[in-house]
Amino acid sequence: MALSVWLTFFLAAWAISISPGAGAVAAMSAGARHGFARGYCMSFGLVLGIWTQVVAVGVGLGALIATSATAFAVLKWLGAAYLVWLGVQQWRARPVPLVEAAAEKTVPAVRTLVLRGWMVNAVNPKGTVFLLAVVPQFLDLAAPLAPQYLVIAATLGFTDLVVMGVYTALAAKLLRALEAPRQIRWIHRVFGSLLIVAGALLASLRRAA
Repeated sequence: MALSVWLTFFLAAWAISISPGAGAVAAMSAGARHGFARGYCMSFGLVLGIWTQVVAVGVGLGALIATSATAFAVLKWLGAAYLVWLGVQQWRARPVPLVEAAAEKTVPAVRTLVLRGWMVNAVNPKGTVFLLAVVPQFLDLAAPLAPQYLVIAATLGFTDLVVMGVYTALAAKLLRALEAPRQIRWIHRVFGSLLIVAGALLASLRRAA
């Protein structure tokens, strides 16, 4: 991949990462509920989900999802159900201040947060179709494709880790300033509602003809 092409994709990757979506809501939700140090673990899962999408596009599974109504529907409803489930969990979360929550032994394990993040992005057919439309524009078909896909995956991973880190930190800082259970409960419900809305929007997504 030529440097000029990569620089263009690098700018596009920032736009992709910054744009609001289920990943951003999940990152902020994790930060609001668990604080930055623990909540940021979800960002690694979100990146793994993006890499899963890149692999799917690279090996042709992305084309199958984009053209097969059944494959698209299965992935869409799985992703929507998972986002709604995360939203319900956020709604039901105990209103514990972050200082107290950090001392609890019931906080999710790192692998649990990573898995949740991976699920958010990996089962989102909208991401697959989007990458399928964008990535080929930056590929040199006359050159080996594997190294180019590695560069694309690394670039998307870097920008997403930075952007999701900012989202997580902002949410964690917001909630850390709140101590009243009623305030924390409403913050949880706001993020829980956003996740449910994201799930509903994903469920309403239709495959392009």
